[in-house]
Amino acid sequence: MADPVTVFDRATLRRRRDRAAAGFKGHDFLFREVAARLVERLGDVRRRFPLALDLGAHGGLLAEALAGRFGIERLVQTDLSTAMLRAAQGPRVAADEEALPFAPGVFDLALSLMSLHWANDLSGVLVQTRRSLRADGLFLAAMFGVGTLRELRESLADAEIAVEGGASPRVSPFVEVRDAGALLQRAGFALPVVDRDPITVSYPDALALMRDLRGMGETNALAARPRTPARRETLARAAAIYAERFAGRDGRIPATFEIVYLIGWAPHADQPKPLKPGSAAASLAEALGAADPPIPPGEK
Repeated sequence: MADPVTVFDRATLRRRRDRAAAGFKGHDFLFREVAARLVERLGDVRRRFPLALDLGAHGGLLAEALAGRFGIERLVQTDLSTAMLRAAQGPRVAADEEALPFAPGVFDLALSLMSLHWANDLSGVLVQTRRSLRADGLFLAAMFGVGTLRELRESLADAEIAVEGGASPRVSPFVEVRDAGALLQRAGFALPVVDRDPITVSYPDALALMRDLRGMGETNALAARPRTPARRETLARAAAIYAERFAGRDGRIPATFEIVYLIGWAPHADQPKPLKPGSAAASLAEALGAADPPIPPGEK
């Protein structure tokens, strides 16, 4: 397998999370909301998961949302940032999602809350996660999707072109829903399901949004990012463009966060399997209560 392209600077990401850890509770509202929605999806599964894995603990938010339900007897929490892990309770391992330190077939459940959009090799992370699961183990994750921060991306790019004569990468690329489904299949997950859930957050202005992203530890960690901060003039122009194009009647701006949910199972012989082509016992016309139309002579 070829080496993955380095899109994200993981060392910078670790430093950003370490820096955000102390004040993270003041900016974690989006993570808490998505954790609740992720756990709600887990509630649809009638299974017990004695040993579970949390990829990207962010101070233990998912552990709080799970609250010992679903038969979870032990939740092993991991994070790239040791500072984030210090705020969590229970078993913790400082680990990079791109190099998981676990033996195959250990966990009954693997969860990830808003971390996998920073993976350079998402396919490789999914393969490692699937291998860490027992047969018929469940994987459930939430990550940012392609529609995330579309308003900010557009405003920053146009402001930089106007002020500095060219645009540079300042907002991360995010996954498409159809690509996420293909990656689950490629990683060997059975019965993959992917869906999206946009969340819109209101801010007084674009600079308040940027401060919140910094507090979340979600600021620019692209490997190709500019090494100097954006000019004040550029940020002011971006805020003006954002307000002009997107502000509501109350003057507040919307920020779109598209959340993509991934669900897959480690393969097991007892799982449902699709029927072979041509093996159907009834026609679609019969299922709809309609007679098959006659086939004209000479047509197949």
